[in-house]
Amino acid sequence: MKIFLILVGWIAVALGVLGIFLPLLPTTPFLLLASACFARGSSRMHNWLQTNRVFGKYLRDYENGHGMPLRAKVWVLIFMWCSMGYSMWRLQHLPALQVLLVVIGAGVTIYLTRFVPTMVMAKKPE
Repeated sequence: MKIFLILVGWIAVALGVLGIFLPLLPTTPFLLLASACFARGSSRMHNWLQTNRVFGKYLRDYENGHGMPLRAKVWVLIFMWCSMGYSMWRLQHLPALQVLLVVIGAGVTIYLTRFVPTMVMAKKPE
């Protein structure tokens, strides 16, 4: 079972990294899946994912229940809607896919704004 979890974890990492560059492929759910698989399959790989310099801090904060910083949420939504807008523009002759993109974007937006806690950053003492 551990080998299966590790395999699924690595596939999820690969899809998550691809999701950084491809507008229709989400990054966060795949990285969360990879983290869950690695937590049950390999503590070494889970530690690698948690300490990764690119997305480790966000995974740690999310898994510890702290959520995401407001700035990160705003940037995620801006990049997502820009890439989806471009995709919709390219799919002008396929209105069904345009509607699907809007539904996916709305779902991700609702999830991020309603269900993922916004991390409150403490002000630095002056």
